[in-house]
Amino acid sequence: MWHAARMSPAGLQSDGRTSRPGSVESWCLDLVTTTDPGRKFDPPGTPPLDLDEDWDSAGTPLRIEAPGRPSHLRVVARAPGVPRPESLGEPLARARLFLTFAHHELQAAELFAWAVLAFPETPREFRAGLARLAREELAHRRAYVAHAARLGLEDGAVPVRDWFWQRVTACPDPAAFVALQGLGLEGANLEHAARYSRRFREVGDEVGARVLDAVEADEIEHVAFAARWFARFTGQPLDYDRWRAALPAPLTPALFQGQPLNVAARRSAGMDDAFLSRLAAEPDPGAKRR
Repeated sequence: MWHAARMSPAGLQSDGRTSRPGSVESWCLDLVTTTDPGRKFDPPGTPPLDLDEDWDSAGTPLRIEAPGRPSHLRVVARAPGVPRPESLGEPLARARLFLTFAHHELQAAELFAWAVLAFPETPREFRAGLARLAREELAHRRAYVAHAARLGLEDGAVPVRDWFWQRVTACPDPAAFVALQGLGLEGANLEHAARYSRRFREVGDEVGARVLDAVEADEIEHVAFAARWFARFTGQPLDYDRWRAALPAPLTPALFQGQPLNVAARRSAGMDDAFLSRLAAEPDPGAKRR
């Protein structure tokens, strides 16, 4: 049974909280807090997720304040600039991008696991879905790191920023979590993946483009998962104004879209034309995007 409310960044101590070895919660806790690269990036598989014995009894929410970081990842307060489009003909420029993308995926995986622990009162179906999404995000990370290596850079060669962690852990409830992490960050990745897939093909990097295509296909379902659960948590169909209101201040929809919108992907994920029209009318976030 969980019996502590928070974990601090300093030392990532659980303040006495324990979880049953082999449970889904134990897997999530280790994924978030470990500093071991193997357990962080390619952890043992989660339990089957659908049996009572796979889960600990729901208890006090655990809101982890910061993740464990393997020593080869250099976390900085301000991320380095993104390579300019005209530089993407250079393999090392593309490699730097893939390592940046890899850290986005790592944070997403950790934060899906974080939400399993932070919101134990939610339906098990939701928490099991979060664990599955965490595994998929880690697979995306491995694909990005592998392609960066093909292009000439090893994991850890580019400093990283924990921007997602600094925002998502402020979510007060599961509706805010799926609004920010799923509909916001994962939604923006639909534009991000399509944009860079196109750019990599233009410079002849077909392998890199296919990696992005595969990620985009997965992210459609991630956003659809968020849309379904946002509707269940709010008791009403997905609506632009309800989504905007659920985002933790001072975040706004302008941060979570690219130009042009990936309309086909977003429609497949459950956003209707009214929602997309409102999103398209937001100011171009430009350099403010992650």
